Amino acid sequence: MQRVTRRKAWSGLLVACLVLVTAFCTTGAGRRDDVRVLQMNLCNSGLAGCYTGRAVATAADVIRAQNPDVVTLNEVCRSDAAVLARGFGAATFRPVPDRRTGGATRCRNGEQYGIAILTRGDESQVTGGTYPMQNPADPEQRAWLCLDTADFSACTTHLDATNATVARAQCRYLLGTVLPARRTPVVLGGDLNLRAGLRACLSTDDRRADDGGFQNVVVNGAFAITSKRVLDMRATTDHPGLLVTLARG
Repeated sequence: MQRVTRRKAWSGLLVACLVLVTAFCTTGAGRRDDVRVLQMNLCNSGLAGCYTGRAVATAADVIRAQNPDVVTLNEVCRSDAAVLARGFGAATFRPVPDRRTGGATRCRNGEQYGIAILTRGDESQVTGGTYPMQNPADPEQRAWLCLDTADFSACTTHLDATNATVARAQCRYLLGTVLPARRTPVVLGGDLNLRAGLRACLSTDDRRADDGGFQNVVVNGAFAITSKRVLDMRATTDHPGLLVTLARG
């Protein structure tokens, strides 16, 4: 009788363990499939009227509080990306060219100015370029940046801010030529400087979430957008943060 009772006890324990393991594995898989993307334009060149000198510190607070998987950054200096990557992961920065000098556009402090991506792991490949179409009235030559993670390509860009025709052409080139050539699913975060004209850039497979202004997160059919949050940057820049949660489609 004691042997039967003990056998039942072990059987019950085994079932409980299996239930716990199954729940753990299911929950873990859900966490692995979710991707949290944080897009921010920090206006930190030191040259624009929206510069406050406090945006990087605020961005660091937001990153710690929201714990994203990917951060896409516009209007940052090279050291800004390095500062924000501390305790987060890898930082990839791309300077944008200056048409007047042929070199990199510079922040007021002399550092290179451009766009960046932060990721949790080491990237396997980084690619980027400048658009073949540029605003002749703007010395800043707009650029795009992508890096490959284990599961997807994370990309960012900052399109032309003063000429909507040029911004639409850049958008069509990025979403119609550059991103479809990626070998893995694409997650794009950026300040696209388009509202009504953005739809013309998107394919029927693309999905997007915006901040109510110009910042967007765009994904292809491999992902579904499950939520978005517009985050207060405490008046340290002229854009809010945009946090978008994705799930495998």
